[in-house]
Amino acid sequence: MTLSQPKADLQRYLRSARDALLWKLEGLSEYDVRRPLTPTGTNLLGLVKHASGVELGYFGETFGRPFGEVVPAFGDDAEANQDMWATADESRADILALHSRVTEHADATIAELPLDAVGRVTWWPEERNRVTLHQILVHVISDLQRHAGHADVVRELVDGAAGLQSGNDNMPPGDRAWWESYRQRLEQAARDAG
Repeated sequence: MTLSQPKADLQRYLRSARDALLWKLEGLSEYDVRRPLTPTGTNLLGLVKHASGVELGYFGETFGRPFGEVVPAFGDDAEANQDMWATADESRADILALHSRVTEHADATIAELPLDAVGRVTWWPEERNRVTLHQILVHVISDLQRHAGHADVVRELVDGAAGLQSGNDNMPPGDRAWWESYRQRLEQAARDAG
């Protein structure tokens, strides 16, 4: 029996969430990774940019570990939702490189601090803004998995691709005809119930 190693377990789930989010960009055009496909503008590249800001704030500022570069989209004077989309001047390569630098910074924080290290989330209410690295790891994993779920839906809207991760889509077997028949059954069940 292998004993659990709490920090390693949490890091594995964090990496899994990161990988799931990045995988959703693979094979798509610049337009498709930027397309706003919900009424609130949710798009794949914006989700990656936002995830970078999440990790930068929680694993950097919270533990007094400055990132070392200014990222305007995450600054106090950034326009509302600036972290949720890429401007025409920000390439996919720019956003992915930023994400890589941020995750390296986050991983260094995780490696260097014990799980009971105390930090402060300045944007949370004072009565609950004192946190541990353990709490922040759980919080960020939850947040990134939520955004990976958003990316699942957006990617499916772009080109029909669905699944958990590269090499393991975790989907029932079925071709396009099977999925269309399945969807029609669900539509009929909804109509019959409504």
